[in-house]
Amino acid sequence: MQTMKNICRLSLVLLAASFLGSCERVIDINLNNASPKYVIEGVITNQEDVAPKVLISQTKNFSDDNNFPGITGATVTISDNGGAPVTLDDKGDGSYTTTAFYGTIGHTYALTVTIGSTTYTATSAMPPLVNMDSLYVSKETLFGDEKNIANVDFKDPAGKGNAYRWVQYVNGKKEKTIFVRDDDLTDGNDVNRKLFYFNDDDDDKSRDIKTGDNLRVDMMCIDMNVYKYWYSLDASATGENQQATPANPVSNIKGGALGYFSAHTYQTKTIIVP
Repeated sequence: MQTMKNICRLSLVLLAASFLGSCERVIDINLNNASPKYVIEGVITNQEDVAPKVLISQTKNFSDDNNFPGITGATVTISDNGGAPVTLDDKGDGSYTTTAFYGTIGHTYALTVTIGSTTYTATSAMPPLVNMDSLYVSKETLFGDEKNIANVDFKDPAGKGNAYRWVQYVNGKKEKTIFVRDDDLTDGNDVNRKLFYFNDDDDDKSRDIKTGDNLRVDMMCIDMNVYKYWYSLDASATGENQQATPANPVSNIKGGALGYFSAHTYQTKTIIVP
């Protein structure tokens, strides 16, 4: 669980914000002496063959080892558009899933996780799908270093409030950079999104995109509360901490847990780099 591992890299101030944004409180945490906090990562998509899934783990002190076993024995439910909640199956490794239903565009989903006597809740609405029209590579010069950069073209629909996340893979290896954007400056426009990433001197060069590589990009249309979560990670973390939990992460989970619950559309394109 990459998100779980990175949570323990920074001293942080957690901002627990309600889903409607009407109530906030700041929690100061010293990771060397902090009580463990649960991390909940829930995803439901419009893919007909991909079941909803929730991962539950727990933080450790900064000095502890990086083994983060999943939390079993929780009660996890998801309801669809206010309907009866469906209980997810405990798979015994910290993951919970169900094949009783799949995600639908335009529906709102409510997640409830009960661990012991504590309950955590979150809500996410699945936005309309915005087509990823094309994926290709361009050569870009950054700080005197020429790189191949993935480009995604799409048409943002009219009306502000659309938000997007991309995940890039080179030869099956996931790029650690967080790629997110809203449509505040591109509402209703044809959009070219260049997936710029930055290397440290000691970075693994397999991250670089080269001729003959298998390049895959996943594109997700996410709701604005999920966008705020990913944006806060991206804005506060750089280099090796690019996916670390920053100060004041914005989460749509109520109850004091870390993480997020995302109902989003999913599409993917793959090319061989010329």
